[in-house]
Amino acid sequence: MYISITGLKPKGLWGLIKFWTLAVPTFREAQKAKGNMHCTVKRIEGYQCTVTAWENRDLMLTFMRNGTHLTAMKSFHKIATGKTYGFESDKIPSWGEAFELLKTKGITY
Repeated sequence: MYISITGLKPKGLWGLIKFWTLAVPTFREAQKAKGNMHCTVKRIEGYQCTVTAWENRDLMLTFMRNGTHLTAMKSFHKIATGKTYGFESDKIPSWGEAFELLKTKGITY
């Protein structure tokens, strides 16, 4: 399965408001997306984090490049900073493991 970890920090009050107007529908869409096996969120050290597990990377990319997620990505640099990390795994990482991977291996945007 393909694991995707994201941690975003909204920029200021406007960024926070815009972030939530995009994050909530995107999360709901992810929960129902084809191939999604796990979808969870948590705030850690000021980051709004998600961990999702997908049947495979191609299904994750299909979700990522469409719908509300695509709209959110187009607004990203205006509203937040953050990191992402994705990898193949046989298990879903704990929040501690996921955040450590995000800090040490994540790509900064």
